[in-house]
Amino acid sequence: METRVIRSRAGKQEEGFLSMSVAKSTRKPATSTTGKAPGGFSEEVDAIIRQSGDWRGETLSRLRGIVLGAGPAVVEEVKWKKPSRPQGVPVWSLDGIVCIGEMLKNAVRLTFPKGAQMKDPEKLFNARLDSSGVRAIDFCEGEKIPEAALRALILEAVGLNV
Repeated sequence: METRVIRSRAGKQEEGFLSMSVAKSTRKPATSTTGKAPGGFSEEVDAIIRQSGDWRGETLSRLRGIVLGAGPAVVEEVKWKKPSRPQGVPVWSLDGIVCIGEMLKNAVRLTFPKGAQMKDPEKLFNARLDSSGVRAIDFCEGEKIPEAALRALILEAVGLNV
């Protein structure tokens, strides 16, 4: 599989609601291979994680590590800032969105915009199963994260974009 490195818009943050159907990246190739987006997105995701102050923040932090560890070219961003969620939502992408992380009231959700196109041999997808395109995994308190199977799904999602 070919690995391409991309860069987010340096320092620009998008305000308002953006459609989830916009999955293709129009960004230029990156000059860095760190996997971290310029413009402070890592710090913003850190703040989102700290804000929860409970198991959800710890779980999102672990999931973040798995996503970023799956491929050094995966870029971390924060998108979809709006009045109901002013801090935004962590998004990981590579030539398009790979997955989205959200802290819900009783779960931490990883949403895969192209999940319906993906094989899920370990049956990790347990949410958004009725969607024609999206699939998600809800992780509840105390639940063990199947790291190897999740890493395989992330790599498959990356493969759908490149």
